[in-house]
Amino acid sequence: MNCCLPGLDLAKLATKLRDGARLMVGQGDYDAYVAHRRATHDGQEIMTREEFFRARENARFGAGGERAFRCC
Repeated sequence: MNCCLPGLDLAKLATKLRDGARLMVGQGDYDAYVAHRRATHDGQEIMTREEFFRARENARFGAGGERAFRCC
């Protein structure tokens, strides 16, 4: 229990911080990706966790002929 901020759920806060950090470095949430594919692309192949990681890495850094993300 946190005495200074009653009702603060540290586990939820940690999850949100982790997810935010992953998005900042270009690593999306694999579980959210799988849920989206199942909900909207029923019957289509779903990348493995490793394939998903590599695809996000390639998108971030421009490997494999993909254009790299640039903020500036």
